[in-house]
Amino acid sequence: MSEKQLRIQRLRPEATIPRYQTPHSAGMDLHACLNEPIVLEPGHRALVPTGLALAIPEGFEGQVRARSGLALRQGLALVNAPGTIDADYRGELGVLLINLGQEPLRIAHAERIAQLVIAPVIQPRILECNSLEATLRGQGGFGHTGV
Repeated sequence: MSEKQLRIQRLRPEATIPRYQTPHSAGMDLHACLNEPIVLEPGHRALVPTGLALAIPEGFEGQVRARSGLALRQGLALVNAPGTIDADYRGELGVLLINLGQEPLRIAHAERIAQLVIAPVIQPRILECNSLEATLRGQGGFGHTGV
C-alpha cells in the first residue's frame, strides 16, 4: 500500500497540529483553539474549534473520538461519538463536547480535547431487493443474546 498523507491547514496561527503520542497510537490528539477558556457546565455541550482544516485522502474518513482519560476522570465525552469527517470536507474541524460529569469543566486553549483516527471507508454499490437471506439471528436486536 502506498503511503497516504493527511494534509493539515492551520486556519489560525495559534492552532496546534495534532500528533501521535506513541509510535503505535491509533489516534492523534486534537487540541482546542480558543481565544479564551470555555467553562462547560454539567449536562451542557459546546462545539470547540481546533483552528484546523484537513484534506483526508480519498477512501478514508476521520473519526473523532473521546480521550479515555478525560472521559474517566472528568466525564468529558463527545455528543456524536465517533464523529465522522468526510474526505471531501474542507471546513474547520470542531469537536462537539459534552460534560457528563458532576462538576463544571474548564477547557483552555491548546488543551487536548479529543483524538482523531484516520480509517478506511468502503462505499458498496447499493442494491434494493425484495427480501434478504435468512440468518440464525434473524431479527433479534438489542439484548437478544442476554445480558
